[in-house]
Amino acid sequence: MNNDRVPRAWTAICPLDDIVPNTGVCALVNGEQVAVFHVDDGAANSVYAIGNFDPGSQAAVLSRGLIGSLGERVVVASPIYKHHFDLRTGECLETPSYSVGAFATRVEDGHVWVAV
Repeated sequence: MNNDRVPRAWTAICPLDDIVPNTGVCALVNGEQVAVFHVDDGAANSVYAIGNFDPGSQAAVLSRGLIGSLGERVVVASPIYKHHFDLRTGECLETPSYSVGAFATRVEDGHVWVAV
């Protein structure tokens, strides 16, 4: 089955203004903790969502990590072991087996939406 054809269920998270730029928040979506990030890169405001559970530390902490960039990648550094997770793909750059899910996001009428 091609996952591109599976309809996505969008969930409203919060107003975009409720997330301080260049930080993240945690939201419970369909029973799953999702880390939602508001990245202000100067030209635009981008929103990303990845799983909140850090497999390296076995803790739900990614939403509290520090946002930055490594080359062209926008990443969050886990607050415990500092592993970097690509906010577009969920890939853990140091240990690929620790990668997490990445979810589609959108901002509509000033509100953040995530599809899980």
